[in-house]
This record gives sequence, C-alpha cells and structure tokens, in this order.
Amino acid sequence: MDFEAARKHMVDSQVRTNDVTDLRIQRAFETVERERFLPVELKAQAYVDREVVYAPGRSLMTPRDFSKLLAALEIRPTDLILDVGCGTGYSSAVLAQLGEMVVAVESEADLAARAQENWAASGVVNAAVVASDLAAGAAKQGPFDVIVISGAIETEPAALLKQLKDGGRLGAVVRRGGVAKGTIWRRSGAAVASHEAFDATARIVLPGFTQPKAFVF
Repeated sequence: MDFEAARKHMVDSQVRTNDVTDLRIQRAFETVERERFLPVELKAQAYVDREVVYAPGRSLMTPRDFSKLLAALEIRPTDLILDVGCGTGYSSAVLAQLGEMVVAVESEADLAARAQENWAASGVVNAAVVASDLAAGAAKQGPFDVIVISGAIETEPAALLKQLKDGGRLGAVVRRGGVAKGTIWRRSGAAVASHEAFDATARIVLPGFTQPKAFVF
C-alpha cells in the first residue's frame, strides 16, 4: 500500500474539505505517519474515514474529527500542551508539530512504551509521557495552554479544567444520548466557559470518562 499517497488523499478529502484551513495542521497530518501508530493488522485502515480501534478504550479519531478539534483549539507554537489518552502516540506526534512541548498522559504501561518507541522512530523530540489515570491529568507538569482529550468523553473533565492556564483551552468530543459534539472549554480567570464547535462521530469513550449507568428498578 502506498501510505504516502493515502496520507495526501486523507488531507485533501478529509481535512481540507472540512474547513480546516490552518496550513500547520494540514502539514502535520501530511507528515506524521498515521500507520506507524497502529498494529500490523490495522495499518491498511490508517487512512479510512472512520475511527480505528486498536486497543481496549483506545482509538484513532477520524482525521476529520481530530483536525477540526485542533483547529478549534487555536494552538500556538509556544503552547504547552497536555494530551490525555495518548495511546500509541499518534495524537501527541501531531500536537508536537503545533506546540512547543507535549506532555502525554497514558494509564496503560504497554501503550506508553509503544508511544515512546513510535516518537523515537518518527523523530519526535518534544513529547514526554506521564503515567497517570487519564481523568487526573498531570497537574505537576502544568498548568497548560492547551489540553486535548484524545477520545470521546461522557463526563465533565473537572480535574483537567483546573490544569488550564488563564486563557487556556481544552478540547474533547463529548457524547451524550448517542450524539457527539466537538466541544471547547476556555478559562478566563476563575471562570470556565464551553461551547460546541462541531458535530463529531467519535464513539470510543476513554477510561475514566464514562457516565455511570443509572440504576433501574
């Protein structure tokens, strides 16, 4: 399979056509080898227009959802970024091209090790992984300009919102009642406001962000 051609087609058909006009995001999607972050049996699915599940509770978002989330976050080259649920490292590799430094949180040791291996093979030098429960984040390494949750959530990311700098932004796909929305939170002093930025499709909810099932008599 010609992965380079597939990567270019992905950007042309799934990123640019969905109003992601930031050239830095387009270049990051064109250069980071998405297939590298998937197991051998899933590499052929790296550039399909759907979420790719590669481990329990872990997936690569569709290129459309992920690129639109990054665009809505307005990431600057000087930003310190927290990537929650980095998995095998793809999201952090993309973010590393957009910000100054990426702190990646991963709760599964085997995934964290694979992320580090993948970054080394991809030439990523400005990302580091922290072992932590995903919902807890990495307060000691913060506060952060940008926090990206690399998967869907069903609950308010309360602990993570406390780790934002003044003016900081948090982005996630929020699922409620089977409907997914790309959502952005922004801190202004002690206040945090949120807005829905786009309709999304992400369905794999990260561990620690699942809404408890209501008990029915």
